Amino acid sequence: MELVNGTRVQEFILLGFELGQQKRLLLLIFFGILYVLTLAENLTIIILVVLDTHLARLPMYILLGNFSWLEACYVSATVPRMLFDLASLRGIISFHVCFLQFYIFFSLGTTECFFLSSMALDRYLAICHPLRYPQIMSPNSCYALVTGCWVLGFLVYVIPVILISKMSFCGPNIIDHFLCDPGPILSLACPPLENAPVIQTIMNVVVCLGNMFFVVLSYGAVILTLLKTSDQGNRMKSFSTISFHLVVVALFYGPVAGSYVVPVGESEMKVIKVITLFYTAVTPFLNPMIYCLRNDQVKEALGRLWRRRTIFLKRSVTAQKEKKTGEGHPTSRQH
Repeated sequence: MELVNGTRVQEFILLGFELGQQKRLLLLIFFGILYVLTLAENLTIIILVVLDTHLARLPMYILLGNFSWLEACYVSATVPRMLFDLASLRGIISFHVCFLQFYIFFSLGTTECFFLSSMALDRYLAICHPLRYPQIMSPNSCYALVTGCWVLGFLVYVIPVILISKMSFCGPNIIDHFLCDPGPILSLACPPLENAPVIQTIMNVVVCLGNMFFVVLSYGAVILTLLKTSDQGNRMKSFSTISFHLVVVALFYGPVAGSYVVPVGESEMKVIKVITLFYTAVTPFLNPMIYCLRNDQVKEALGRLWRRRTIFLKRSVTAQKEKKTGEGHPTSRQH
């Protein structure tokens, strides 16, 4: 935390988006609405999976329910802070809060990598090994897989965050981003940087490329299996499902890879901010629609939940009417 002149870094300044007041207001309104809609979408899926007994037994929806909770947390790790900075025009964040955001944001991103791999594994087993699928992906196995994704996701970045937080910073303490990203933070650190950037890079490569390679192999095997099947209707239905999964994978890994491929410079940082904004705010909004918009099982579950709600309301209204009728009847009154 210490500066060269002996003072300590107590806070950072997030530059965010250097725009005029009108444009900042438009961004604030747009991403505020988008954030609320994102939470509503993902929480709806979670409620469906929890309340619907049919979906709650299926491994794909156990994964999807956890994935929706992950997306709600992921967007909440960055967007509320960004909205606050757009409204306040300050962008000041304390040292400890900055590194907490860094840790949570990257841990959730890592967890998402593991969940995308788990969903790819689920589809691979369901399509390539349908007879063994119920035994391999039993509810207990699925919950163990989910637990592994969460635990591994939050363990991977513990060491890089600790190492970077213990570095000395030469100033100025201005982060050219709207969130606490390791790239801009490391650019403020005093040389020598020692092993922290190398460990950070290794973690990024191992987690992102390793999971992306596994996803590509899994869906590649699924596509080859579907091409060999003689059932045209089943093939088209499976291809439709897989195509939606691949879109979600592309929406996540494309921008993430782009943010690290683009060289960091003064002009390039604007591009990186836009890319980061896309996969932190826009992608979590699109994912529920891609997974569930044309999903018949989700539509049926929504219909069942709506019917249950309607029946419950009718019974409540009937019970209230009967109670009022009983209270109004002369023989039921106590004297």
